[in-house]
Amino acid sequence: MTKRRDFLAANAGKRAPMPGFVLLVRARGDGHPGMRIGYTVTKKIGNAVVRNRLKRRLRALARELLPDNGVMGADHVLIGRGDGVERDFAKLRAELGKALGKVVR
Repeated sequence: MTKRRDFLAANAGKRAPMPGFVLLVRARGDGHPGMRIGYTVTKKIGNAVVRNRLKRRLRALARELLPDNGVMGADHVLIGRGDGVERDFAKLRAELGKALGKVVR
């Protein structure tokens, strides 16, 4: 996802807050079965190096878990939190699995 309006629309969907990130999922309802993913990290988290590192970690998580566990036909947005930079990757992976389980319910 690249457009701001898509991120704002996803904000109206289901929300699953976790210590390292917040997952937003919103069904598009356009009949297209593919899922889209967006990443965002605010400037409050740190400088550009820290924000980009967190985005890389979120992308790696999404590549691992979303193809099998994501919601088809929906937009997924991962919003990075400050704790996500130093958090163990295995914990982040478990949290994303838990968050996807919450949203699917």
